[in-house]
Amino acid sequence: STHFWDMAAESGEIYRIFVSAPAGGEPPRGGYPVLYVLDGNAYFGSFAQARWVQEYLPVGKAIVVGVGYPGDKAWDVRRMNDYTAALRDPPPPETRAYAKYRSGARQQFLDFMTGKLRAEIAQRYRVNLERQSLFGHSFGGLFALYALYERPQAFHSIVAASPSMEWNAQSILDDERAFSARMTAGKIGSSSRLLLIAGDRDTAGDPESVRLLTDRLERLSGWGLRVRLRRYADETHASVPAQSVNDVLRFAFEQR
Repeated sequence: STHFWDMAAESGEIYRIFVSAPAGGEPPRGGYPVLYVLDGNAYFGSFAQARWVQEYLPVGKAIVVGVGYPGDKAWDVRRMNDYTAALRDPPPPETRAYAKYRSGARQQFLDFMTGKLRAEIAQRYRVNLERQSLFGHSFGGLFALYALYERPQAFHSIVAASPSMEWNAQSILDDERAFSARMTAGKIGSSSRLLLIAGDRDTAGDPESVRLLTDRLERLSGWGLRVRLRRYADETHASVPAQSVNDVLRFAFEQR
């Protein structure tokens, strides 16, 4: 079954929430695992369809939550504010055209994702709070990395597809370095699993930078972080999400 509603975050921002859940039967022991899909207007339909047709297979006994915005557009300019850090000052040359838009609310959005929204989903459905996953693409992939670095215990599984790591003069690398330092110093632990996805024909993002990120984060396996890389030889930036749906569902919902 599919439902949607609009809800306000503490910040006052309004989000459109889409949910695809099994229509009946008993939930798995411990409750349904949940996958949160960013840019829900654009991508929820693909994930919901795949979950629905696989409902009687192990991957299907789960819930997909799309997080989007009111309106009929696939993407909303507000995603830049929700998914990114504040632009450097002065803004890097490649971002100057975007300086007129708001940015820098990623912490408030992460608060909403892990707080009010998660509580609302748990109130409406019998969910497993230990098996909460996150998928983001492009700016959403950048946010997925930030969520890992900022709150490594918040999601059981995280998928960052074609993350826009070059954005804002690669400011996400500052977050990565701080995360790695905290982890290797024993100040934080992580039970998170990270799947990085890249399209080899992506000209909007650098697939090589995703491969190098995989190598760097794999060095943290001794502190509990588990990392996988999935590359699609024929996919571009825009085509990666559709290609990735089944891989993402398996990664999010497999019992590992």
